[in-house]
Amino acid sequence: MFRVAILGYGNIGRAAEEAVKAAPDMELAGVFHHNDCLDCMAADVALVCTPTREVQKFATVLAARGICTVDSFDIHGQIWNLRSAMDAVCKANQAVSVISAGWDPGSDSMVRAILLALAPKGLTYTNFGPGRSMGHTVAAKAIKGVKNALSMTIPLGTGIHRRMVYIELEDGADFKTVESAILADDYFAHDETHVIAVESVDALNNVAHGVNLVRNGVSGETHNQRFEFNMAINNPALTGQMMVSCARAAMRLKERGEFGAKTMIELAPIDLLPGNTESLVKALV
Repeated sequence: MFRVAILGYGNIGRAAEEAVKAAPDMELAGVFHHNDCLDCMAADVALVCTPTREVQKFATVLAARGICTVDSFDIHGQIWNLRSAMDAVCKANQAVSVISAGWDPGSDSMVRAILLALAPKGLTYTNFGPGRSMGHTVAAKAIKGVKNALSMTIPLGTGIHRRMVYIELEDGADFKTVESAILADDYFAHDETHVIAVESVDALNNVAHGVNLVRNGVSGETHNQRFEFNMAINNPALTGQMMVSCARAAMRLKERGEFGAKTMIELAPIDLLPGNTESLVKALV
């Protein structure tokens, strides 16, 4: 048994708590809020369930104390920079950090890697939704003048998406000013985005999401190899579960002395699972 702490108690934190309690090899060490003193955290692994833009700050403090960390950092273009920074801290303090452990980036990343191995030449399209994006929703909520927000991702095909951002304004906030700030944010600047003011975000809220992953490629010299992966999910529940599975992988890496930062495509799938090697190979291979 190893001890798992949760930092942050929003949608993902609550889902992660449920997954920790259901795991046969884990014990919940406690739930901590952003303003808690991290020095009092006694755990083997900490799940950093904070907004993405706060992940590095908290993960660095924890890893510097030798505590392994798992996060669901989801800004794709900044993942390598976070990995590099956390790798240095972890190696200096004999810790492991699994970064961007969710479903995309995360489990979808692993599927894309497998499809690339199956068909090295070709194109892969990742089509999200329709559904609620947690990262985009948190980013919209952080904009000055926004009281509440909901960002929905609508797939347009071939990996292109539309962002529908529904916002409740703070009293006295100017819609055009808020809209401009959202459109300029890096979460939204690269996609077609529509900002709509509503009276009640809660009346629209739904945490369902999903993905359709398609690859058309070439195996050796054989063309027309087509692969498709689909899932429909509760967004926070799957992210929390994936983080918990990655906590197990982090502990196994630490036990082997393989310190540093990893993304999910760098993990051995068997390290994500409870049980011993013999039983898992017999059951899954």
